[in-house]
Amino acid sequence: MKKTIRDYDIKGKRVIIRCDFNVPIENGEIKDLTRIKKSLRTIRYARKNGAKVILLSHMGRVKTDEDKKYTLKCLVDPLSKMLRKKVKFIPLTRGEEVLNAVKQMKDRDVLLIENTRFEDLNGKKESSNDKELGKYWASLGDIFINDAFGTIHRSHASNAGIEKNLPSGIGFLVEKEIKCLDKLNNPKRPYTIVLGGSKISDKIGLVEKLTLKADYILIGGAMAFTFLKAAGFSIGSSLFEKDQLPFCTNLLNKYPDKIILPIDIITAKEIKDNVKTKERFLGEIREDEIGLDIGKKSLEVFKQYIDDSKTIFWNGPMGYFELDTFSNGTREICKMIAESKSYKVIGGGDTARAVNEMGFEKNMDHISTGGGAALTYIEGVSLKALKLIDEK
Repeated sequence: MKKTIRDYDIKGKRVIIRCDFNVPIENGEIKDLTRIKKSLRTIRYARKNGAKVILLSHMGRVKTDEDKKYTLKCLVDPLSKMLRKKVKFIPLTRGEEVLNAVKQMKDRDVLLIENTRFEDLNGKKESSNDKELGKYWASLGDIFINDAFGTIHRSHASNAGIEKNLPSGIGFLVEKEIKCLDKLNNPKRPYTIVLGGSKISDKIGLVEKLTLKADYILIGGAMAFTFLKAAGFSIGSSLFEKDQLPFCTNLLNKYPDKIILPIDIITAKEIKDNVKTKERFLGEIREDEIGLDIGKKSLEVFKQYIDDSKTIFWNGPMGYFELDTFSNGTREICKMIAESKSYKVIGGGDTARAVNEMGFEKNMDHISTGGGAALTYIEGVSLKALKLIDEK
């Protein structure tokens, strides 16, 4: 069993908390505060117990100087309001200004350091788990607490790199994630997996292993078109992965009664809101049409499985839900799962965003903050940064 923040005497100590503040930003505005709110319990506990709190997080994918728009400065005001404590922000990831700010900290102070992935502009030091960078960040604190479930399946300098150099534990968020996801290891049956999103290649290992664990796998979203193509159906101009066709063909042949595909599709000739759409049965999709959501008959079929389930795990929207024109499939699946009497887990990422935006979050047993991490964990693959946390 891994140590948690409760296992350490943190009074007067510099406690580095790795959070996941990778919130969606549009035009400089935070669109969803969920990930910030999920970290508050750990931060508040550290402050209440007299720690000097140093916060680390990444935001976005940082590859060029243009990506410096992903500065964490936008987090200062919402964090300060939620904590009722002024959060000090240093717009650097290292250097004399960072060191001085840490030295000047008093008990219960909160210091936020700039986006850890800005270090990727200097030879990918963060994402490659550069040893010196991990040591440097570790030197800022006395204890490290990993509360960023969204990146716990990756070995980065800001998690695994620090863990190698400091006493470490997990925060309340990571502790809850593991507890809730562990229930999927011995699920009440029938156990139904609902998978969507764009790429089958991102979930090959998951699909392959879950066919052994799940009773049914309902597939929607863009990834369904690779399966439909493999099954011999015309998919028009819909997105599919040619190199994954053999994999999908093999899976369909091996598990014909487990893998449930859509039977009708909402199509359009272009991807934009308020465009003219058609509801097509398989075999009716025209070459100049793109499949962008699942249809009403597919929803009726999926509902039968969802209503009969005792355990449900859902990862990936059913269509291009970001546009209202193609959001019905995702919204209806949200509603079906929310109303079911099963133990229901939402696998983070866009799925969590959809559930929150559509108002169904209170009806779910658990909404994971990390899509990739949740998938990795239920697949049975070791979470790299969790593995290094000290044992009790």
